[in-house]
Amino acid sequence: MIEFVLGCILLIAGIIFTAFPQNKKYITRLINMEVAEFGLVFIMLGFSEMLALVTFVAVNVVTTLIFVRLIEKKEGV
Repeated sequence: MIEFVLGCILLIAGIIFTAFPQNKKYITRLINMEVAEFGLVFIMLGFSEMLALVTFVAVNVVTTLIFVRLIEKKEGV
């Protein structure tokens, strides 16, 4: 139960700080997205350890690819 509550808190905080960052740099948004990812992992950890691991790997790969592409696009212009 504690994993679920902690995960919800981290997920909500990560989403808010990613959507409205104080510092508009990409690294700040990437770190805030990592906080949201760990929140999602903690939520899934409340259900199953394997589900948490698979969720972490999938979400981490997708967000990293999106941010790398976005940074390359911004620096190329």
